[in-house]
Amino acid sequence: LHEPDFKDTNAWKYTKECLDSGWVSSAGKWVNTFEEEICKFTGSKHAIAVTNGTVALRLSLYIVGVRAGDEVLIPPISFVATANAISHLGAIPHFIDIDTNSLAMCPLALQRRLDKITKIKDGICYNKNTGRKISAILPVHVFGNPADVKAIKNVAQKYTIPIVEDAAEALGSWIKLDSKNIHCGLIGDIGTLSFNGNKIITTGGGGVLLTNDNRKASIARHLSCTAKTPHKWEFHHDQVGWNDRMPNINAAIGVSQLEKINDFLKKKLKLFSLYQESISSIEGIEILTPRVNTKSNNWLITLRFLHSKGYEVQKQSEELLFKSHQQGILLRPVWKLLHKLPMYKKNPKGSLNNAEDQEYRLINLPSSPRIISK
Repeated sequence: LHEPDFKDTNAWKYTKECLDSGWVSSAGKWVNTFEEEICKFTGSKHAIAVTNGTVALRLSLYIVGVRAGDEVLIPPISFVATANAISHLGAIPHFIDIDTNSLAMCPLALQRRLDKITKIKDGICYNKNTGRKISAILPVHVFGNPADVKAIKNVAQKYTIPIVEDAAEALGSWIKLDSKNIHCGLIGDIGTLSFNGNKIITTGGGGVLLTNDNRKASIARHLSCTAKTPHKWEFHHDQVGWNDRMPNINAAIGVSQLEKINDFLKKKLKLFSLYQESISSIEGIEILTPRVNTKSNNWLITLRFLHSKGYEVQKQSEELLFKSHQQGILLRPVWKLLHKLPMYKKNPKGSLNNAEDQEYRLINLPSSPRIISK
């Protein structure tokens, strides 16, 4: 579906340097270098490298004020880590419907839901049905296709709710705002990236927090390093922190991957165009395309069934998946909707008609840049 590509990279050279020097854990030059290169590529003022994308989400949510018993608004179409990161803080995922074009959180659905269930008291937004504080909005850039974060931010500001962008899949995806291209993750308060083995680039396992806010970046860096105060030999920790820092050996791999990212993105755009051209003549299906004024990294290229009847769509989808896997073509359905998972079935939610309609329509196609030789 999306295998990593280390051919013609410096991955072994940089990794060997870590092994030869002994600097393989969270101290070492490659972590700082990786953060600097991420900043250069995305235009972010700060990048804080951590062990994985879930950790990046959890830490980001904590920094914007999410605490146990709070609610966080998220779409139901996402990898389970989006909801789990909220639960790891003892908070509650609250599901908002999607826009069918982008598959991301729908700003209109968000507005309707907040109008219906919230009250503002002392500048804080509460769910008047549950009495819980709504501490964050967590839009997701699904499959690398940019969400309408600008419209979501307009709603969020009205209700004084911070935004954490789940850009785990969106390294190399951009949104055009006021004639400027803004990288996904940099419109809200904090954004997160993932470098799992199946992402655009990989560090083996890893994630990054992106922010232009000096204070938030300082807190993130401090808490991700066990809240240890700087000193040459003493170990003093001034609050409860996490041991989240990305290991040096992973960062070294990441630097070697970043050196090739533009090549990867070109290959993936070519693959997207080939799929679009090949499928355009087939009735009843389409390739999911990014919104106007956005640029997708085409992380997972997605086929969508267009039949009006849901049961026919489900039948078509299951038949395609069965036949493709028989032939060793590893197509993948979209994740099971988060609100249908056993641990989230009783969570608060608005109407999710769009998400439920799209669930069986979507099939991820093989999307690795290794499919394209040149």
